[in-house]
Amino acid sequence: MIYGRRFDRAGRVCADCGWHAPLTVDGRLDLLLDPDSRREIDVLAIDGDPLEFVDSRPYPERLRAARAATGLHDAAVAVRGTIEGSPVVVVVMDFRFLGGSLGAAVGEVFTRAAEVALRERTPLITVAASGGARMQEGAIALMQMAKTSQALGQLDEAGILTVSLITDPTFGGVAASFATLADVIVAEPGARLGFAGRRVIEQTIRQVLPDDFQTAEFLLAHGVVDIISPRRELRATLARLVSVSSRRDDGIPRQQFRAGGSIVTDHEALPERDAWDSVRAARRLGRPSTLDYIGMIIEDFTELRGDRMYADCPALVAGLGRLDGVPVAVIGTQKGHTADELRHRNFGMPTPAGYRKSARVMRLAAKLGLPVITLVDTAGAYPGREAEEHAQAVAIAENLRLMAGLAVPVVAVVTGEGGSGGALALAFADRVLMCANAVYSVISAEGCASILWKDPAAAPRAAAALRVDARELLRLRVVDGVIPEPDGGADADPERAAALLRDALRASLTELTPLDQMTLVTRRRTRFRQFGVPAAAATSADADAERTEPDHTVEAHR
Repeated sequence: MIYGRRFDRAGRVCADCGWHAPLTVDGRLDLLLDPDSRREIDVLAIDGDPLEFVDSRPYPERLRAARAATGLHDAAVAVRGTIEGSPVVVVVMDFRFLGGSLGAAVGEVFTRAAEVALRERTPLITVAASGGARMQEGAIALMQMAKTSQALGQLDEAGILTVSLITDPTFGGVAASFATLADVIVAEPGARLGFAGRRVIEQTIRQVLPDDFQTAEFLLAHGVVDIISPRRELRATLARLVSVSSRRDDGIPRQQFRAGGSIVTDHEALPERDAWDSVRAARRLGRPSTLDYIGMIIEDFTELRGDRMYADCPALVAGLGRLDGVPVAVIGTQKGHTADELRHRNFGMPTPAGYRKSARVMRLAAKLGLPVITLVDTAGAYPGREAEEHAQAVAIAENLRLMAGLAVPVVAVVTGEGGSGGALALAFADRVLMCANAVYSVISAEGCASILWKDPAAAPRAAAALRVDARELLRLRVVDGVIPEPDGGADADPERAAALLRDALRASLTELTPLDQMTLVTRRRTRFRQFGVPAAAATSADADAERTEPDHTVEAHR
């Protein structure tokens, strides 16, 4: 027993157990949109019975009963509105109307809303609640999956943000089309999402399923959902996402990056130091982590989770936020400071799911035109059996190829350890920087010592031979600059270290953001093209690239 008025004031969420009750269309729109901002979108009123379908009662009779009970023409409504001042187009489904089933009318509502969002270049938010395609409309209902998916594809091509809010339940044709194709998938706690329902699976193939199967919490752990947001936080969550993507003049203004910062670009200006000392300094647990830096220099950060395939990797953090008010995507490896956090974060070694999550966020950044910042502190990619089963090498290789042609500014910073291909998979960038006490190498010093010296104790000699420290890497032009650290290292004064990192990012992006897409990609490819080539040959190769690369780049962007 619960007190009804208290239940309603809480957005129809149980104060004792947290259960989220269904909302009507009006209740949902009142929850999400600014007061008095709702404006209906005109949609062709489809009222057909293409199959002349009759089960225990004729289909038209079922429609009339559903309309009388809900006051809706069909199971979805499309409106314009604002969320904390940012314009949006919203489609809301109502499960009360024939189980929120997807038929021709619902497909038309969604497609019309997507067309309005495309024309007005406004983010599209969908609130899904459905049992699947509408059986009474047969193959016509099935075709709505293709129709709505095509509409979302056009928004992808136009660079318009799409967000899907999963409410309980969302299944079948809706789950397998527009509900899961959005850039960001937010779910209410406990909401169920899937293609085949639990009973279908248990009764047809007799599988024993976990208690939390297909819930938001299950799907978050398995890489399908980005965010689980309690109803009281939904509006703020959506507002952050929408404002970061907004390109409209009446949205939050995009400020210009302010120049500044002291990036060291001459290796002679750096002191010589023992390479092994650098390795030990880079590994100190007190050094700021990616989440530490994000908390100190990125505003309105919203973490995005999952690879949309099978898992979320806690060793890699990715999301959207603002640097000096400018929207950016931030991606970084995360180690932690305690034994428990290190274990939870897999000691900062990403799995294939981590690299695929980073690739998903990079593609989103490219779609929205946001600069990408990567923060690297990892001993390397995770080398376990599961990682190999899910194609770790392929995930790294695909990241390298993606970053080579990413049509937005990319700045990578090695903040601690830069271990082998696992680090490079996040550091194929326009500007590659490293902190003064960081290291970057093809293999760990211990690994090199074990293989070549046959003695792990020879790690200090291996570190010196590998030239892993900032001064040597700047001399070799592997990195473009070195970010100074406070006296005693970044762990001695994390706030000062964060301020120096912010200044370096600001200075780099000030140079990069005015460049057009073709110039960015051409210069980035030229930068990596010259590694290992003698200076004279590299100059010749650069000249050839200037003559040939633009055509290939244009074709790639097409």
